[in-house]
Amino acid sequence: MKRIFLTLGVFALFGMVGAAQAAGDAQAGKTKVTACAGCHGASGEGKAPNPALAGKSEDELVQAMKDYKSGKRQNAIMKTFAGQLSDQDVANVAAYYATLKTK
Repeated sequence: MKRIFLTLGVFALFGMVGAAQAAGDAQAGKTKVTACAGCHGASGEGKAPNPALAGKSEDELVQAMKDYKSGKRQNAIMKTFAGQLSDQDVANVAAYYATLKTK
């Protein structure tokens, strides 16, 4: 019985470590957003007709980037930029923009 609990505990621990690695790092994201500033503003405030990114939730931003990468959302420029980012880069960029205040 102890062996079963130990095994379950080990799998649960690995699951938590994997989830922690998948979370975005805002500081790392800040280093990746230079190209975003041309269309979305230096602080993610948005430049018409491009939307503001600052203050949006990480989940919303990650999903949008995944949709651009997959082609579910149609925008050639965003598909190109999103396609250059790894999944961890996307999470990091999303974490960074989520920390910024809307203006």
